[in-house]
Amino acid sequence: MKLPSLPYTPVHWDALPATEHQGETGTALWRTLNNGDVRMRVVELSPGYLADHWCDRGHIVYVIEGEVTSELKDGRSFIMKQGMGYTVSDFGDAAHRSWTKDGARLFIVD
Repeated sequence: MKLPSLPYTPVHWDALPATEHQGETGTALWRTLNNGDVRMRVVELSPGYLADHWCDRGHIVYVIEGEVTSELKDGRSFIMKQGMGYTVSDFGDAAHRSWTKDGARLFIVD
């Protein structure tokens, strides 16, 4: 990712309006800041959340709290706990989706 020219932008993430996104099960609340072509989000996954699609978009993901499993379409899976995360490029290694048993809070840049 090459960041374009962006103004210095202080952000109070918890003050941004939340948008709800239904998963196959559970919900995800996104607090999103779009700055040029860069989307930054704090995402809260409800207990029992399972994404409703396989994603090919690139991300930088950091787990703020909780635990989330990143499942890859090729059958691999990775458990991400607080303080962990992952990176993947657009149409990278394998399409992926997330699920969580007990809920999680993530910071995502894409």
